[in-house]
Amino acid sequence: MDMKVDVLIVGAGLTGLALGIDLARRGVHALVVERGETLSPGSRGKGLQPRTMEVYEDLGVLDEILAAGGVYPVGMVWAGGEQVGEHAMFDPAEDGEEDCRFTVPWMVPQWRNQEILLARLTELDGTVAFGREVVRVEQDTEGVTAHFASGEPVRARYAVAADGGRSAVRRALGIEMRGETLDPGAALVADVRIPDLDRTWWHLFPPSGPDSDFLALCPLAGTDQFQLVARFPGGTDPDLSLEGVRKLVSERTHLAPGAVTELCWASDFHPRAALADRFREGRIFLAGDAAHVHSPAGGQGLNTGVQDAYNLGWKLGAVLGGRAPEALLDTYEEERRPVAEHVLGLSTAIHREEARRGASTRQLGLHYRHSSVSEETRKNPGPLSAGDRVPDLTVDGVRLFDRLRGPDWTLVTLTDGVFLVRPDGYVGWAGATEDGLASYRARVGLG
Repeated sequence: MDMKVDVLIVGAGLTGLALGIDLARRGVHALVVERGETLSPGSRGKGLQPRTMEVYEDLGVLDEILAAGGVYPVGMVWAGGEQVGEHAMFDPAEDGEEDCRFTVPWMVPQWRNQEILLARLTELDGTVAFGREVVRVEQDTEGVTAHFASGEPVRARYAVAADGGRSAVRRALGIEMRGETLDPGAALVADVRIPDLDRTWWHLFPPSGPDSDFLALCPLAGTDQFQLVARFPGGTDPDLSLEGVRKLVSERTHLAPGAVTELCWASDFHPRAALADRFREGRIFLAGDAAHVHSPAGGQGLNTGVQDAYNLGWKLGAVLGGRAPEALLDTYEEERRPVAEHVLGLSTAIHREEARRGASTRQLGLHYRHSSVSEETRKNPGPLSAGDRVPDLTVDGVRLFDRLRGPDWTLVTLTDGVFLVRPDGYVGWAGATEDGLASYRARVGLG
């Protein structure tokens, strides 16, 4: 007999786990399935942007994330075995500049980030089934049936593909990814132990000649490891063994091969930027890398995926709870695909060194002003408009985000108007008074 759930989430990466948490706190019966036997290893995407930190606060994992990580170190450029200059990796916001308590990215290795989200999901009685590889999906007007390499099928009212850039679900749906490979050669990312290397700096080693290429060693916050990132010329296959990594480090840095005492994890990839033609097919949605693949430059990919989950979670909860029409789910692609397209352009520009890691990378200014569920009724809107992220303000001695925390809509009155704030912290409706609010509430299923 098929197992029956409200939502099947394919993939236990950060996107899938974040969505599982958001649905669990709404009382939605969801199941996360993961083809691997455990969470994926490696530091991979390690940077959490300020907007994602706000999301994590609402999901109930901020304290653990803060305890597990740290700020990024300043870059130190090396040449010929000598330190030749510092390099600021990010342009930080001034305190209060964007009405956010977080001004710089926060570093947490991805493996640790996933552990924290899994623990929170488990705390909320959510479930992850490991060793469940999807081999076929079918859907009809009532739901989705997923078949696995082993075990019984699962029947769900909706499904979300959060199974990465090589998404099996996306391929099964026939949804194309369109984009470009950003470099002719591969890149290597690895977690290594180098006990005698100074952890004060993010060590940067530019190419030393025509036959060399870039290498960086970043101390991973909360660990005794460094993340190694290296580029390779076209036609070169990176050696992922300890011996290969030692040889690479000795060739491109002043360090001896034996300085690398342990290789904890390694992977290679070809930096790519690509966007799915659509984010929905019937009752199946794409999220995270299954919908958009980024260069790691600028730390945008995992953050965009977490926010996909945060956008979709409240909408699925409202529809499944009978509080909103199914048409609300159409706004997921309407809102998130343009954001993903914009962020892809940003991360590609940073990859090509055409843009700095500045305010845009913090993702606080992204908005849904043109969404069909953003309704601005004032003739002269102030700085906060329908579709905008609500700033982290203190009103009458109370932190606004403390009032907004949780899975519900919140009505807020500020000096320049009345604002109905969505569960994901964006303004749904704005007016000078509450005139017209009732019709909006009915339209989005609030009665």
